[in-house]
Amino acid sequence: MSNPNLTAVSYVVLGLVAHGATTAYDMKQKIAGSVGYFWAFPHSQLYAEPARLVELGLLEEEREQRGRRRRIFSITEAGRQALGDWVREPATEPTQIRDTGLLKLFFGDSLSPQEVRSLAEAQERVHRERLAVYESIEHAIEEPRHADTLRAGLLFERTFVEFWRELATRR
Repeated sequence: MSNPNLTAVSYVVLGLVAHGATTAYDMKQKIAGSVGYFWAFPHSQLYAEPARLVELGLLEEEREQRGRRRRIFSITEAGRQALGDWVREPATEPTQIRDTGLLKLFFGDSLSPQEVRSLAEAQERVHRERLAVYESIEHAIEEPRHADTLRAGLLFERTFVEFWRELATRR
């Protein structure tokens, strides 16, 4: 059972440190090219959460003695255990889709058919652009679990491209 003191961001930080990100800046960089595509959160949490995880004994911290005196984190055995327990637990929360275009469509009772078509065409472009990004990195992924995650992103974007294209042509 996951630790009630830990949030999804806690586990993101633990996972990033376990995969070699040692500073908050490293974490921010790794997120930009990986989990940030499907799990958005304020990057300010990457600066606060590691300190909290140090207090809980899940990360260790060292300070550089010279230069920028960055905080360098490493995962403890307790942190590895917490991360391992969490990834083995079934994910039972409903999937969250945070799509502004869907919000606008939902509340768009006052939109004319042409405005709905314009919205749909714009959203189709947005999803095509994200799909192109995913397709461009598809060949570079070596880790099978990362490839599986990317496949889900590809399917999601292809589905939304099709949804918005169909909506644009229906109106």
